[in-house]
Parts: sequence; structure tokens; C-alpha cells
Amino acid sequence: MGSVPTTAGVGERLSRTCSMTDDVSRLRYVSGARRSAVERLGIRRVRDLLLHIPHRYLDFTHVTDIAHADVGQEATVVATVDKVTLKRPRPRMQVVEVYLLDSTGVIEATFFRQPWIAEQLSQGDVVALSGKVTFSYGFKQMKAPFWEVVGSKGQVGDYARILPVHPVGEGISAAWMRRIVSAALADVGDVADFLPAGTRAARGLMSLARALRQIHFPLTMESKEEARRRLAYDELLCLQLALLARQRLELRGVTPFSHSVDGPHMRALVAAMPFDLTREQRAAADDILRDMASDHVMNRLLLGDVGTGKTAVAAVAMAAVADSGTQAAVMAPTSVLAAQYAQKIGPLLDEAGVTWRLVTGSTDADARAEAAAGLASGEVCVVFGTTAIISDDLEFRRLTLVVIDEQHRFGVSQRAALRSKGAGADLLAMTATPIPRTLALTAYGDMECSRIRHRPKTGAGVVTTCIPPESADLAYGAIREACAEGHQAYVVCPLIDEKDDGSELDDVPEASRSGATRIHSAEATYRELSQRVLKGLRVGLLTGRMGAAQKDEAMEAFRRGDVDVLVSTTVIEVGVDVPNATVMLVYDADRFGLATLHQLRGRVGRGDWEGHVFLECAAKKGTPARTRLAALERTSDGFELAELDLKLRHEGEALGYRQHGGPSLKVVDLAQDEELMGWAREDALKIFSQDPSLAEDVHRPLAIELRDRFGAYFEEVLHA
Repeated sequence: MGSVPTTAGVGERLSRTCSMTDDVSRLRYVSGARRSAVERLGIRRVRDLLLHIPHRYLDFTHVTDIAHADVGQEATVVATVDKVTLKRPRPRMQVVEVYLLDSTGVIEATFFRQPWIAEQLSQGDVVALSGKVTFSYGFKQMKAPFWEVVGSKGQVGDYARILPVHPVGEGISAAWMRRIVSAALADVGDVADFLPAGTRAARGLMSLARALRQIHFPLTMESKEEARRRLAYDELLCLQLALLARQRLELRGVTPFSHSVDGPHMRALVAAMPFDLTREQRAAADDILRDMASDHVMNRLLLGDVGTGKTAVAAVAMAAVADSGTQAAVMAPTSVLAAQYAQKIGPLLDEAGVTWRLVTGSTDADARAEAAAGLASGEVCVVFGTTAIISDDLEFRRLTLVVIDEQHRFGVSQRAALRSKGAGADLLAMTATPIPRTLALTAYGDMECSRIRHRPKTGAGVVTTCIPPESADLAYGAIREACAEGHQAYVVCPLIDEKDDGSELDDVPEASRSGATRIHSAEATYRELSQRVLKGLRVGLLTGRMGAAQKDEAMEAFRRGDVDVLVSTTVIEVGVDVPNATVMLVYDADRFGLATLHQLRGRVGRGDWEGHVFLECAAKKGTPARTRLAALERTSDGFELAELDLKLRHEGEALGYRQHGGPSLKVVDLAQDEELMGWAREDALKIFSQDPSLAEDVHRPLAIELRDRFGAYFEEVLHA
């Protein structure tokens, strides 16, 4: 039988748990310059350090001798330094060559632009190398491998069988980080577990204290993975609880409205449509109408790739609102897209006898006043607009449906502000950004999802080609040829003007960028193309920094055909529909995520003419940047690209706001943790149904953890 914990032992464990929120400087070895170095890594509290997870491990349980290290494969070898040479083959290029020996052979390690390594390694040092083995000039080689001194004078020291490698920065080495973490685990690592014991046992998860030890200093790679899964589950469960709590806060005290879903306006709208809904569109519409007719508030996300007909499905929901004698509001991220909704859906609503108005930042005072009066009286049933419709001067008589397009482009407060104009209003969020199922389950865990995967009209399709900067003439030639045939073209740039530093282009990891020094700006490119490269063509400019009226006019001129070539930023990414546009050139394409590029290329090839998209990128073939872009040449499946994008970059801010502690998910691997997501969702629903305020004794540690992870946001939710 196990021993019964003493009161003193329990008290000591609680004290260690409370110390997780202490300043990191309370720990051994963290003072002075090392404290500053640790804080530069975003580690300010003890818990930040304990969750500073190693990004790789040297597995000395699988050390290979040099003779048996297979060329072309990853390997870990332990060998003795024989010779260290620093070379300067050309200005500003330093190469350190290190020759190492073991009893079976010789291997050369090469390091580029890291001259300090020559001072850190000496003859006789025993070094562990980990990297891909190549062969050249008669030697096995590793280029820029990870390395660690594990002994000296030919003697191997006492090192762990599995050595963690933590992310580090200037002023702190991997060895010092290991020492600091090890001391922290010894002093405060035996923390109490915030998960209910029943939940942990049902899922077969490690205790928190053991997971923290095994993630940093695992006994086996299998135990490391078990620890990662426990910490990943924690992140997912807390996120799911936060999403459910947000929903509870938004719906507090509201009475759901049950819509009529088979009235005369609905039948008239369906009859007015110039096409029949596809099976997938009909299924999505049925999901929405079923929710709208129910006795609970709808919270649904409609996912659909470019051109899959989400607009037609949304129109069906608006007809149900008209039949119910209430109102609907459609909020789009840009005035261009809001106007496009009005142009597409407005005529259908007119034929169905449904009144509507458009309200954006550029709407003149008289039209805005007329719309406001109609909404207040109930005479106007549907309003299309931007964030302008959440202003105080617009009041609804009875708002029962809120449609938000590209929900992730709005903040939590903006979405809540619109929904607050109609207590108990149903929510339909739509996005054309392909979202993998795992990310949808995580980021939109409080919403039911409907998907439309196939386009009712495929169009002529798009051919995508990656080109180096020196081949830009191919794109220019295609643009001129298209314009000569009466078509139009887009040219997309990542920056607005040359003063921008590109810091906002953060949806692609640095490792996947070409490193090109010049990043194209829309304003400079507009001048160059209109005055020189495409002189003679009518070139227009559209950026997000232009006023609302200017943007509307620029887009309308392009839509009318008064502009041949539109130079733009990604403001055209979502929803802009000009079927006559057949060519697109995207400068610095490696600066964009795959989902963004897929959205952009969806602007061409929408009509009866084939589209051509040129992705200009300075990176060479075989580099991460070009490998990533090659996926766009290979497939047009937005969801496949989204899954790949998810593996290459972080999931983003799932809650729609940025926390002081960085990204909300640090341990979760959305590409492989689908099972954990399902568990977290089920367990969160169970916990929340039993104890929505997390006030019961068994859930109070979990409430403390949620407050710590989500700060004032979750405090507000729990006290709602």
C-alpha cells in the first residue's frame, strides 16, 4: 500500500504549485545577465520556464558509429575532435570545418557563417553531432548539424541517454538552459494536478508533475511523447472550456428565436435563383434552417472554398428571416465585399419581396439616415455592411440573424458588438479560407460546422507557375496578351509602400522565406508598371490604406472594365468577383501563407476563360520556400493546401485576440493530435454541463489554470 500524504507534504506541494506564477528570478541560476537572456525568450514566470519545451532531442540510445551512419539519413554520432579550421573563401563568408574521429572512421562537420564555433571546439573534445549525413571529397559530412560537447580529452562525460535541446538565444547556451530547467524541476516541479482525477484516469494521461519531468528529461522517446500528449491535452481542454465560456457569456440571459423556414419569401427566393442548389449547398442550407427553427441559438460556421456558393446558402437564411418578420445583418471585412454581397444577393431579395440596404463607411449621410430609419422601424429586413453597421446610430427593431463573413478577420469585440444588437440572434459565420477539420474543431470549438467542398461551376480552371524574378517578363507578356484579348489582370504585392518594413508579414515562418532583400510595394509597383513596364495599358491601384470611397471606386472601375491591370495588396483576397480577370502576378509569393495564395488565385479563372497565376519568388528550387509554393502548382484543392499550411506554420490566434504570453497553443500539433481534440471537446462539454462556473471543489484548480492561461478574459467569463 502507498503511504498516506502528510498535511505538511500536501502543504509543500500546494506551495510549489502556487510558485508557478512567481517571477522566474526566484529560481536558481536565474539572475543578472542570464535573467535578461531568459526574459528575452518570453520566460518571465516559473510556469513559462517549465513550459519552455525542448524543440529537439539527441537520442543517445540510438548513437551510430561513423562507419554505419547511412548517407542521406539523419544520424547521431559521438566522436572526438581531431582538427578545427576556420576558412574565409570570400568576403563576409566564414566556414568552420571540424574533422572528428571514432574507432570506425572520420566525419567532417561544416558550419557556415558561425566563426565562433572555431573558438568553442578544441582538439580532444568529445562531441555529439546530429544531422543529415552526406558524402563529398571522400568523407562523410554533416552540414550545420546540431552539436554538443559531451566530454574532453577523448573521454565521454556523464550525459543523459536522451539530451533535450531547448530553444535558446543570445546570452544563454543550451547547456545552461538545461541546468536552469533541471534545478527548477527539482525545486518546484512536484506540482499539484489541476485536471480532475477521473478525467485524467479515463484518458490514461500522465500526471502533470511527471509530464513536466518527462518532456524536459525523458527516460525514453516514448515517455517524451506521452508527456507531450498530456501537455497538449491541457492546452486543448482549456481552449475548449474558454470557447464554451465565451459562448455562455454571449448568450447569457437571451431567449432564442424560432424562425419560420418554409414561408412565401423563402419559396419566392428559391424560385428566383437562376440555378438549383447542389446537394452540398442544400445540405448546408438544411443545417442552417434546422438550427434557425429550433429552440436554441444557432452558432454555425459555413466552410466553403472559393466559388462553392456560400452566398446562395446565406440568401436562403435571409429569406427565412423575412418570413419570420424579423431582420438580418451581414457584416463583411471590406466595403468592396459588402457591396458585392449587395450586388449578388440584392436582386434575389428584390424578387422575393425582401427589403435590404447597404451601409459602409462610404455611404453618404442621406442614404445612411434612410437605412437607419428603415432598420429602426422594421421596414428594412436585411442590411449588408462593414463594421459601420455596429455603430451606435444603427438600431434594429428585431435582429434575429447575424451573418459574419470571414469571421477570423474581426476581433471578438466586433463580433460581440454586432450580435448584441439582437439578443438571442442566430449566428452564421462564413469563410472561404480553407480550414482543416482539426483547426476548425479547435479554433471554432463552440460552433457547429457545415462544409461545401465542390464548386457548382468549376470555371475554366487556373494554371499556377512559380517564376524567379528574372523571368517576370513571362508574366508581363501574359498580362499584355490577356489585355489585348479584352481581359484583365491583377498584380499583387505584399506591402503598400516602400516605407513598410514587412513586419506584418508574419503568416510564414522565416525558414520558408527566400530572404530577398527587396519586398515589392503596391505603390512603387503601380508607378513602375504604369510608367514603364506596362505603359499603354490602363493600370489602377487598390490598397487597404486608401479611404473607403477610394477603394470602392478603384474596385468598381476594375469591375466595369475601365482598368486593365489592378495593382493591389491582399485586400482583393476575399470575395472579389471579376470573371473577366484571367491573369495574376503575385510578387514575393513566399511572403504569403498557402491559404492566402490559394484565396488570391481564386480571383482568376472564375469565368469561361482559363486563368494563369504567376508566383514570383527569389528562392531557388529545393529550398523550403520553393517547396512550399510547389504545392500550389501541384494541386487546386484548398483543403489539402490548408492541411499542408497547418504543418508549416502556427495555427494563429484561435480566440481572436493576442495574449501577453504568446500563441495560445504551444505544444499541440494540429496535424497529428486529432484524437486529443476529440477528447478535449467531449470532456469540456461534460465539465461545462455539470459545472459551468467551475465552482465545485473538483473543478476549482481547473478554474485557476484557466484564469492563468487566459487572464482577464476568462475572469470576465467566470463572473458573468
